[in-house]
Amino acid sequence: MPSALVLVTRSACADALALLLPVSCAGCDEPDVVLCERCALALAPVPRHQVIDEPGGRVPVWSGLAFEGVAARVVRAVKEDGRTGLVRALAPALRAALDRLDPDGKGPVVLVPMPTSRAAYRRRGFRVPELLLRRAGLRPARLLRHARRTGDQRGLGRDARRRNVEGSLVAHGDVSGLRVVLVDDVVTTGASLAEAARALRAAGAEVVGAATVGATPRRLPHLGERRPDTFETHR
Repeated sequence: MPSALVLVTRSACADALALLLPVSCAGCDEPDVVLCERCALALAPVPRHQVIDEPGGRVPVWSGLAFEGVAARVVRAVKEDGRTGLVRALAPALRAALDRLDPDGKGPVVLVPMPTSRAAYRRRGFRVPELLLRRAGLRPARLLRHARRTGDQRGLGRDARRRNVEGSLVAHGDVSGLRVVLVDDVVTTGASLAEAARALRAAGAEVVGAATVGATPRRLPHLGERRPDTFETHR
């Protein structure tokens, strides 16, 4: 695991490279700007909702943006290119999603980021969901861990994704009695979030719901547009 000194050095090197290498807008490739005004406006939150309905129970999910266009390019720039400075531009979308989750006045909730695999952490040097929470001014609670390795979810359908992650997560520490909200960068089929909810509920936690920055548009309509074939996953 990289030490704090290593991570600080990486950050310093990234800042130095930014001065030497050409920069372009993460959303549209406009030169000499990290994120142009037009693309920044495209990241204004438009909260979207779905309910994951799996054997582990129902999980309400709110997402701040559709994962397409500018939003998708910016998220990929963070995850694939290490452009962590862009996370601040995504934080309002996460905040908007979290604000939609109503805790019903039953007490505080704990924000639990989806765990990052060791391979992804070694490759990036940071954990995306945790970084999003911190840039939103919130405190993540690392209460999930991987129990086994999983394959790459990209390119897999809904059923294959569910099989890939089934039984892959366990609660980390004592979560009994806690009310938690799961946090991730993007929801696609909801299989990973469903597995996380199952693991936490099995350990005695109450999962209030989940919040993500983005949601794939083929699954989520705009708020108020209910299409039964895409609004919920099939049982």
